[in-house]
Amino acid sequence: MKIQQSYWEQQSFFKNIDIAIVGSGIVGLSAAIHCKEQMPQAKVLIIEKGVLPTGASTRNAGFACFGSLTELLDDLENHSEDEVFALVERRWQGLQRLRQRVGDSDLGYRAWGGYEIFRQEESEIAQTCLEKIDYFNKAIQSITGLEETYQIRNKEIPKFGFSNIRTMIVNTAEGQIHTGDMMKSLLAIARQKGVEILNGLGIKSVHDEENEVILETDFGWHFRAKKALIATNGFAQHLLPKLQVQPARNQVLITKPIDNLSIKGCFHYDRGYVYFRNIDNRILLGGGRNLAKEVEATNNFGLTTFIQDHLEKLLREVILPKQTFEIDQRWSGILGVGDIKKPIIESISQNVVVAVRMGGMGVAIGSLVGEEGATILLS
Repeated sequence: MKIQQSYWEQQSFFKNIDIAIVGSGIVGLSAAIHCKEQMPQAKVLIIEKGVLPTGASTRNAGFACFGSLTELLDDLENHSEDEVFALVERRWQGLQRLRQRVGDSDLGYRAWGGYEIFRQEESEIAQTCLEKIDYFNKAIQSITGLEETYQIRNKEIPKFGFSNIRTMIVNTAEGQIHTGDMMKSLLAIARQKGVEILNGLGIKSVHDEENEVILETDFGWHFRAKKALIATNGFAQHLLPKLQVQPARNQVLITKPIDNLSIKGCFHYDRGYVYFRNIDNRILLGGGRNLAKEVEATNNFGLTTFIQDHLEKLLREVILPKQTFEIDQRWSGILGVGDIKKPIIESISQNVVVAVRMGGMGVAIGSLVGEEGATILLS
């Protein structure tokens, strides 16, 4: 749809832009805030195609997590020890940066732990994890400062009311946040520092002309900035088709409030592909994309009966086997993933930087990625 731009719009909103940031999620906001902290007089403009930062930042489960044992074991199959634990450290540092910037109260942060649960039929992988607890605790002690970050908690299984769960391991350094409050706070901090944010404006192309960057919008408008940062994560290939980041849809549901809900904490299941937590006396449950990887490798929002049925079955048979519940809402979010879990933070031309591929860990690492992208942009 083409809409002619007025003189007033051009002069008041799109003139003398120093830094344009595409995407107003955790990464984009963190980058913009960092730019204003380093250059208070710079005109920093965030352009967001959605009414809200729609991709994953306002749609994630609010896990303040940095690595369950099965995920780390999988990572060690494809990466070196140095690479795996360097990424764990960056996630940990990113979480601390987020907590420092926003504050635990405004984040709704709760240090209730991150649990990983295993059913009887998963006893083999559970046993492998149990045998590796000491190894992982020693490897990350210098990161978390804890002697026993991971602990066996089998004796606590009955209090949660799960069915057929035989092994439970907790990451004592993990917690949970309120995703909506986090994003409201980051938006408020950015605006307080003078960052300008325009919503409902998609970017069609970005061209580096050596002395400036020209951005074309879906309305057919063109505007200029001295520098630009692309922070659209799972949607990045729309602007940069050759970038090694693929979209991945995650589906989520949440129950209506449940009386006497005994579950408290964040829980990982099926190598982290399924996750659930308590919030407002409800259970939020999501994931399952590994069951239909080709279908879920999309940047289109939506729900499928197959995955939603799978999630509901887990609720009935494993998570809430003795309780009645009703589903209140369902939604989906779009992640940015790749064969390598390390985020992409690099210059792609003289005046354009990209900061994407959170690998489903945007809450943990997004603040750090945004700041590092901004640092490259300002150098």
